[in-house]
Amino acid sequence: MVIAYSVAMTTSAASATADNVRIAPTAASDRITNLDTIRGLAVLGILGMNAVAFGLPNAAYYNLDAASPQNWLDWAIGWMGEVFFDQKMMGLFSVLFGASIVLFADRAAAKGRRANLLSLWRNFLLLLIGIAHSIAWEGDVLIAYAICSPVLVLLRNKNPRILLVAGVVIVLSSAIAAAITQSTIPESGEGLGDFWFVDSDDISEDLEIFEIYDPLSRALGMMLIGVALYRFGVLQGRRSTDFYRKMALFGLLAGLPLAALGVVIQTANDFSPSVAIVGLIPNTIGTIPAVLGFIGLITLWNQQARTWLHVRIQAVGRMALTNYLTQTMLGLGILTYGFEDTELTRTGVLVFVLAVWAPQIAWSKPWLDRFNYGPFEWLWRVLTYRSWQPFRRAPRVA
Repeated sequence: MVIAYSVAMTTSAASATADNVRIAPTAASDRITNLDTIRGLAVLGILGMNAVAFGLPNAAYYNLDAASPQNWLDWAIGWMGEVFFDQKMMGLFSVLFGASIVLFADRAAAKGRRANLLSLWRNFLLLLIGIAHSIAWEGDVLIAYAICSPVLVLLRNKNPRILLVAGVVIVLSSAIAAAITQSTIPESGEGLGDFWFVDSDDISEDLEIFEIYDPLSRALGMMLIGVALYRFGVLQGRRSTDFYRKMALFGLLAGLPLAALGVVIQTANDFSPSVAIVGLIPNTIGTIPAVLGFIGLITLWNQQARTWLHVRIQAVGRMALTNYLTQTMLGLGILTYGFEDTELTRTGVLVFVLAVWAPQIAWSKPWLDRFNYGPFEWLWRVLTYRSWQPFRRAPRVA
């Protein structure tokens, strides 16, 4: 319903105003704060699921029963993670990444640069960053974004309605792939390996293919949806308050119950291998409206009177790459290796998440008060333009 509503309400493509001066940090007055706010909350939210992979057995990411929950609080945290975070935070992150490709290419074109080539080079560098990141942790998402980015670079000026429909179809194709893959798994669960069982590496070839196709298809689909939403002016916060209210209401009412249905199916079947993969289908379908709902809700919040929290969250979003990579460093150092011989619970993982959110919210703004970019954003920019970029902010003149 919310997808049809979004298509019906959008009428013309809207692109960001380009600054055709020399390469320089985007002025605060030129930044699209809604993008920064959504990105900031998305990068914080994505830790909510990544931390499960850092601190618990691999199977616990998909199987709530795999990590032997100790009490009702562990179960509640697991359920909340599945309903509110799983797939949705990556979906938000993917939508924003799609929009960032358009924003970068549009501004490069306005400056007279070869926008497509520069965008492809920029995302090739992201691929290298992702490969380096994946050496430390196999849950990296940057590789998927970099692989999908050429498609967006080539299609960024196509009709946004077509991109929106294509994105929805591609995301939903993952649900079809899940059903097909489940049909190849025997009732015993042989071939599920550590996707579903603790201390099991016996993963079938079909499941291996699904584990590659699923994140790629969801990333590409949501990125295309992000391009469309950017062209429609939705992500920039240019629509009416009523539009975002309806978007939030319809999206969350459609998406979150579907996500909950997936957990209900798995729980009702006592986490049987027979529903291990098909149990993901409602969540995958519900991710699209849920992400739209979150975008509507975040935009409504961003339109309210500016507070210290708005400023802090936007700073987190402006340093999304640095904060994302820092989360991995902390997760591996503290949860994976620091508690290697300790049996963690989901409650312990939640404590870690909150303990990481606090400094990231606290440090991002003071850093950007002194420097133009986060450390990894600066390095990425230097390599992109193959020239030195100003790192430290010039002192303010009284």
